[in-house]
Amino acid sequence: MDDSAASIADFIGPLRVAPGSKVRLGQDFDPRYRAGLKKRDGVELLRSGVALLAEYQERLAAQDTQGVLLCLQALDAGGKDGTIRHVMSGVNPQGVKVSSFKVPSSEELSHDYLWRYVRRLPARGEIAIFNRSHYEEVLVVRVHPENLIRQKLPEQAREDDVWARRYREINDWERYLTDNGFRVVKVFLNLSEEEQRIRFLKRIDLPEKNWKFSAADVRERRHWDAYQRAFSEMLSATSTPWAPWYVVPADRKWFARICTAAILAHTLMDIDPRYPVVSEEARQDLRTARRELEEEAPCGAAADPYEAGHGSAGGGTEAGRGRAKGRRGGRG
Repeated sequence: MDDSAASIADFIGPLRVAPGSKVRLGQDFDPRYRAGLKKRDGVELLRSGVALLAEYQERLAAQDTQGVLLCLQALDAGGKDGTIRHVMSGVNPQGVKVSSFKVPSSEELSHDYLWRYVRRLPARGEIAIFNRSHYEEVLVVRVHPENLIRQKLPEQAREDDVWARRYREINDWERYLTDNGFRVVKVFLNLSEEEQRIRFLKRIDLPEKNWKFSAADVRERRHWDAYQRAFSEMLSATSTPWAPWYVVPADRKWFARICTAAILAHTLMDIDPRYPVVSEEARQDLRTARRELEEEAPCGAAADPYEAGHGSAGGGTEAGRGRAKGRRGGRG
């Protein structure tokens, strides 16, 4: 492991939920933790993280054998949208797809609970982001168990062990994805109750943010303690060696973005995707194409401007210069 990878691993280490551990969210993770950093330090750190992601995403797409699924979970106003916007600002949008999961449609309710998530998985070479994810099925549905009825489950599937069964099914599904070359990265943006209150008020007070507020947000906030218990049990039951959870302090948006970028970068560095090495036959095709392009160089122009600009033996071939001269003379 090189120095940068080791530094990132050390930085995100305190955020990782150790597989098999019992999480008590309110006691084990501080939403205001910032690793001793100040906001002014965060600007350059985030810029570096975004640049690193851009490099590794290009390599991931070129290798085209593995994919990455980033799952973002948070309560309302947790900062998921802003985190996605800032962390992924430098990557090629063609290699990233974002899916937001809201209330299931009638079609989705007619299938098993993982069906709509399976349809949005990344292809090889891609990064997919779930803005809310399959974990809604053991969070919102648990806090509001009437949703189990809406899912049209048979009666025996709604028994007391439904949550333990879903934890097992989700763990098995993520293991299946990992075994087939798709890394699962799971980030919980951990927001304090007071910070959520402040952000809700800001959405009410600022006209340009009114559209982001819904009365349902306040109604859901009344279930704060139930959600904390659901999150704690979910983190305990589903942080696995192949798909661990990271609890990211979210009271400071700038720090949450740095952490998320670092977690995703760490995953990509661990995959270590490489540009494919072309065959000798393909290299011969490249050499043939290069000679043809060099011969088309206008008179006075470098046959290969890139090579010339990098201090190599530029200037093109004699055939290229002669052909260019002949074309120029014919027009004159």
